Amino acid sequence: MPAKTDSREYRNIAAEIEVRTEEDGRMIAEGYATTFNQPYELYRNGDMTVNEQVDPEAFAECDMSDVIMQYDHAGRVFARVKNGTLRLEPDAHGLRVWADLGGTEIGRQLFEEIKGGYTDKMSFGFTVKSDRKERSKDAEGRKSVLRTITRIGKLFDVSAVSLPANDATEISSRNIGDGLIAEAMEEIRAEEERQRRIGEIRKILNQEEKTHDE
Repeated sequence: MPAKTDSREYRNIAAEIEVRTEEDGRMIAEGYATTFNQPYELYRNGDMTVNEQVDPEAFAECDMSDVIMQYDHAGRVFARVKNGTLRLEPDAHGLRVWADLGGTEIGRQLFEEIKGGYTDKMSFGFTVKSDRKERSKDAEGRKSVLRTITRIGKLFDVSAVSLPANDATEISSRNIGDGLIAEAMEEIRAEEERQRRIGEIRKILNQEEKTHDE
């Protein structure tokens, strides 16, 4: 199903970044910008929860021709696909990121921050080309939506982040979450109305049967 928005979205994940110094002196950072088939809570509002996961084939048609590595999706560029200092490769676990941070002074500073544990998470900025939504309700009436991102249209950047969420990821999650919740609630109301009408029709039919029997 086509996604209803082509605006840029941002996500942080819990996977940590690892750094190492190669024998030739290169300062390498590696980690995952996202993982596959691992649902995470995107947004919660009242008794409605929106969870999300990324399909393993989500990057099959993705434009990753000029992705950059930044810090919190802003400011200077630390590595870039076009000059070979940034590599992105989907594997069985997720989208793996490899970056050579030794080319600039700020890159070397970021390497040391990651090494020291001051910056330890990754995030990515992207657009969704298509997604799938599954809605459910538990025995206690709590409703949930599982959004599976099936195709990512374009990957703009991968970023090292120091906090579990920043303004970009929080706003992105809230906007997507509110939209999915509104959509789900509308469908729930439509289904409840349909069931109400079916019930009224059944009452009329039962009444007609009773009248006929008399």
